[in-house]
Amino acid sequence: MISLRCIGRTVPRQISRAVPSLPRRTLSTVRQTSLLQQSWPQASRPSYVAFSTSRTTREQEGQVDPELSAKLESELRVERDTRDSDTLPSALQNYLDSSPFKLEDKPGQEEVALTRKFGDESIRITFSIADLNNMDQDDADQFGEDPALSDEEAADAAATNVQSGGGNTKGSINQGRTKGGNFAVAPEDSIAPSDRAEGSYEDPNSGEGEQEPSFPARLNVLITKAGKGALQLDVTAQDGEVLIENVYYFKKPELADAKTAELDWSRRNLYTGPPFGNLDEDLQVLLERYLNERGIDTALALWVPEYIDWKEQREYISWLSNVKTFVDA
Repeated sequence: MISLRCIGRTVPRQISRAVPSLPRRTLSTVRQTSLLQQSWPQASRPSYVAFSTSRTTREQEGQVDPELSAKLESELRVERDTRDSDTLPSALQNYLDSSPFKLEDKPGQEEVALTRKFGDESIRITFSIADLNNMDQDDADQFGEDPALSDEEAADAAATNVQSGGGNTKGSINQGRTKGGNFAVAPEDSIAPSDRAEGSYEDPNSGEGEQEPSFPARLNVLITKAGKGALQLDVTAQDGEVLIENVYYFKKPELADAKTAELDWSRRNLYTGPPFGNLDEDLQVLLERYLNERGIDTALALWVPEYIDWKEQREYISWLSNVKTFVDA
């Protein structure tokens, strides 16, 4: 037993002595890194200045701002000196005081409304100041004229005061249908009634022959009865006249003023009536009297264009002030 134990202990020692010893690898304190590890810290370093929320220098202001603000202030002074837009003129206020209509006018909005009760009817008249802004363009489109050309022609006519070609013009007398047959009229001369154009009227008490007509104001008249539907009329007020253009009838009053896509689609396929000009003349006259009894008359036709002009002036001054405040902010 002892010999076997000794053999078991001595054999491993002899084997380890027979095997040549390999040189031991020494540990180096120098850390060796790969090429990727060496380039990584350099690539991760930012090559730009870190973002900062602090503003070191103030941004440059617009160079046109002071000039624009001064121009807006100049326009405000001119408009305010021209007319007092804060106070309703006495002529316009007097109509409201004596009229059965109640005014609904919200500052900053184009549309204005007049409302009243007439028996079991509810009457609402709406109009917009946009008609005044679109007046010049509409007139030019209607007559197919260029306003610039009209001004040039007027200047030429005023300079020469003579028309050639035989046609009558203001300030000339027709001397026959021959070329160059007209000559200028001196102030002391007068024109015979037969030489005046047909349909023209000249007030002898006024210093001028023709007065400039007012612009056409479009009115939307809505007359409703409870459970009876609504009558809608497109009306134009100009020079004290109420001109009916169209008359519509709706069984449902909400279709007259369709404010949703569904209502607008529902009214498109409805037969609402023929054009007003296609109606019998007696029927046209009765419809005009129908409106006149409800206060849609000459007084209203004279008041609406004047009020549109006053409101547009007020809104324009407010617009100038708002723009100036924004520019100066």
